[in-house]
Amino acid sequence: MPVVHDLAGLVDLVTEDDDDLYVRWSQGPDTDGDGMSSRDGLTGVPLPGLSANPLRVEPWWGDRSLRLWLARRLYDYRHLRELRGPGVRPWVLAATECGRGPDNEPLVVDVRPVAWIDDAVLEECEKEVADQHSAEWGPLDRRS
Repeated sequence: MPVVHDLAGLVDLVTEDDDDLYVRWSQGPDTDGDGMSSRDGLTGVPLPGLSANPLRVEPWWGDRSLRLWLARRLYDYRHLRELRGPGVRPWVLAATECGRGPDNEPLVVDVRPVAWIDDAVLEECEKEVADQHSAEWGPLDRRS
């Protein structure tokens, strides 16, 4: 699978791909398995698809920066790397949404792996978000 090495490359990928793209934090498509489905972390109940987060821009975002939108999408869930353990990293996939998980996250099927996201992209995302200077906003991290 190819690797996106910078935030500009992720912007290009999202701009050029006509499919609905998502990001997932895991050890990758090979580890996620053939069935490509997730489990509810609280109950262990199998879900009807793989949990992922959309990269598409919501209409309310208007004509604001796609770069900032994508930086925030990665920044918001970066805590999953530590939470889920060694070897977990973000990767981009194209898929079809089939429902919602217990945290209202999209569940997807018909997964097509697109690209890994390099650590350098995550560093750029942190800088992009830090440049916004908002004390009232922070990452989605339930451990704190």
